Amino acid sequence: MLPLARLGLARGLTYSQLDEMLKGVMIEAAREVHANVPLNRAVSRISAATGINRREVTRLSQPCQESAPPRRASLTNELFARWLTAPDFRHEGRPRVLPRHGAHPSFESLAQSISQDVRPRAFLEELCRLGIARVHEADETVELLRNTFVPEGDAPQMFGFLGHNVGDHLSAAVHNVLHTGVQHLEQALFADELSQHSIEYLRPLVGAQWRTLLAELAPVLQQLIDQDAQAGRPQDQRIRIGMYAYSTAMDTPSALTPGQDANPTQP
Repeated sequence: MLPLARLGLARGLTYSQLDEMLKGVMIEAAREVHANVPLNRAVSRISAATGINRREVTRLSQPCQESAPPRRASLTNELFARWLTAPDFRHEGRPRVLPRHGAHPSFESLAQSISQDVRPRAFLEELCRLGIARVHEADETVELLRNTFVPEGDAPQMFGFLGHNVGDHLSAAVHNVLHTGVQHLEQALFADELSQHSIEYLRPLVGAQWRTLLAELAPVLQQLIDQDAQAGRPQDQRIRIGMYAYSTAMDTPSALTPGQDANPTQP
């Protein structure tokens, strides 16, 4: 909860606002447990399970707006992933600098492979706005500027990624704790007693591992989506495959010099 509190304070979120959000999701989770019970009968059960009084349960259980349609991945994100990983749009291990218009492979053909409803120009303007791509006016080519889709300057998208990535990671871990049977992959490699020099050495190695994973799995995912569509199978499942790295000072007494005993009074 501490990282969430830090984020809230940094963005001006007060405790009362956070409390309101937490009460809402506690009630939602309890309602899932009693999904087959009419709301007027479930209020007491939800109140008992959550410790939230009946009046608040009733207030927060009232629908305030129409249900939002299921969210799908950003088309711009899909275009970015295909440009980064599809063999036709890569050359010598890197994303190609693409002609803006013309036959495949071009930026125009890349955009049209993602959507026939969105114009290539709209995709290009969005990528440039986010600082992910650049147009070379001299020869009318388009260059991909980075290997990760981090939309700088677009707070809603950045917070959206934060919520979806951390939410799915936490969902996988909670499922593994609460349920038996099929388990989600949720593992971590960790180490301490490293120097800051070693951390800086590791950063590009970790990034390279992610790029390898992305290059191998993104084409497979697209192939499976296409095969499911062609076979007429219900396409009602989603998957998020992530990787993270976090480093900070060890939660120990002050830094020790080499050879110094951390517990000199212990046997």
